[in-house]
Amino acid sequence: MQETPDLHGAYPRLDADEIALVAEYGTRRPAHRDEVLFSEGDPDYDFYVISAGTVAVVESGEVIRVHSAGRFLGELGQLTGQPAFFTAIMQEDGEVVAVPNARLRELIAREPWFGDMVLRAYMIRRSLLIELGAGLRIIGSRFSPDTRRLRDFAARNRLPHRWIDLEEDDEAESLLRELGIPAGATPVVIVFGDRILRNPSNPELARVIGLPTPEPAAEENVHDLIVIGAGPAGLAAAVYGASEGLDTLVFDAIATGGQAGTSSRIENYLGFPTGISGGELAERAVIQCRKFGARLSIPTEATGLDCTDGSYGIRRLDGGFARSRSVVIATGARYRRPNVPRLEEFEGRGVYYAATELEALSCRQRPVIIVGGGNSAGQAALFLARQASLVRIFIRGGDLAQDMSRYLIDRIQQEEAVKVHVHTEVRELLGDRVLEAVVAEDNRTGERRTFDASNLFVFIGADPCVGWLAGSVELDEKGYVRTGRGDALPLETNLAGVFAVGDVRSGSIKRVASAVGEGSMAVRLVHQHLSG
Repeated sequence: MQETPDLHGAYPRLDADEIALVAEYGTRRPAHRDEVLFSEGDPDYDFYVISAGTVAVVESGEVIRVHSAGRFLGELGQLTGQPAFFTAIMQEDGEVVAVPNARLRELIAREPWFGDMVLRAYMIRRSLLIELGAGLRIIGSRFSPDTRRLRDFAARNRLPHRWIDLEEDDEAESLLRELGIPAGATPVVIVFGDRILRNPSNPELARVIGLPTPEPAAEENVHDLIVIGAGPAGLAAAVYGASEGLDTLVFDAIATGGQAGTSSRIENYLGFPTGISGGELAERAVIQCRKFGARLSIPTEATGLDCTDGSYGIRRLDGGFARSRSVVIATGARYRRPNVPRLEEFEGRGVYYAATELEALSCRQRPVIIVGGGNSAGQAALFLARQASLVRIFIRGGDLAQDMSRYLIDRIQQEEAVKVHVHTEVRELLGDRVLEAVVAEDNRTGERRTFDASNLFVFIGADPCVGWLAGSVELDEKGYVRTGRGDALPLETNLAGVFAVGDVRSGSIKRVASAVGEGSMAVRLVHQHLSG
């Protein structure tokens, strides 16, 4: 089989000197035809460089890549602690350099050029696996809330996966027959080739797929810092806290990245002139967390904050708890839902609150509508324009400039596949079991029009995620967490040692860069509190 070409830097080739450098951290050994270097589902596998011969990358019994001398194997999961999503098999006799994971981390730390190359390649490979539909398989109906939940969880955590629709895909029925599973028992998830999970909860799937899960509570274990929320602000607090020697633990109910993690491209973030996706930004931050020793727990939902014996207790939805001498609240905000009849009926069946690769797949050559005029709406419009036949943006006001950055407005004006409708509000949703059309009204004239649309994306502002706090910290009139009042430190709530950062904080600037700044600033204030 012909060797896979290098795709956008996903498969760089090392020269002889570079291979020799890598070999100093591992073992150079012969490898024989049909030898399995590592298998799909292996929880811990070596980093391999091919010094002679060729290797086939196999997923679910099918060869998806072929590599020859100079290339290295693996993908992002090797750096984030996830099992292998594919199998690597020697196609002919040759030679490999095998480097254990601990030694790989040493090599990356000592040779920055090598670390940059591997990280970039691994991130691209993860994206390629997602596009290919490799990894776990989710079998279920598009009308099932649990199917949608599992697909959302996989997409938000950037897990390679493929959805097999019970309603349309002939493969679904035949596959279920082979497995002896009735259609009524779906959704099911097939993991690592043959392991079957019947309608797993998000935490159950997370454990199997290798996401960091909650540690058992220990009464005597009091952390220095617990961060609630793993968006940009929370991840920044975790990286800076751990890098400065604090025993740091991070909880998030769904995935790393927060709302920013669903952004297709952030183009005004300092240091990334060509932009960076929210998912990639989160993945880089997670690797930094692991590098410095911060422990992430996902999915772990906080349900309460208690103050006892000079420390704080975080109650979890699973019944567990954790204690800490300081807390950073970084739970962010969730997009609001417009007051439109049948909205809830169509959620997951045409109505969405994020525009990720998962949603983009359902928009191919179809008209879509975006409601909202902020940066999230603009980023989504440009991202979806690459797939949809037409993207319409509905805004209540008369000008995008009121809430959207100029660079996005300029790009939208240049994009032929995007059309902006001012003074326009959604009044009705039409369709049988899935969304088919939207009725919109001109809020000046009262005129109504019907627009064909298979997907409606809503970005109309957000409400803070503070329900879990249950009155334990002071909120402003809009429900955001107040900070820096009276004798409190900047970013500190009315509870000493409890800080709020990012979108959940009253008066915050709703930008990724400011969230990261607040997260890092909070750690300096945590040190001040702990030493006081």
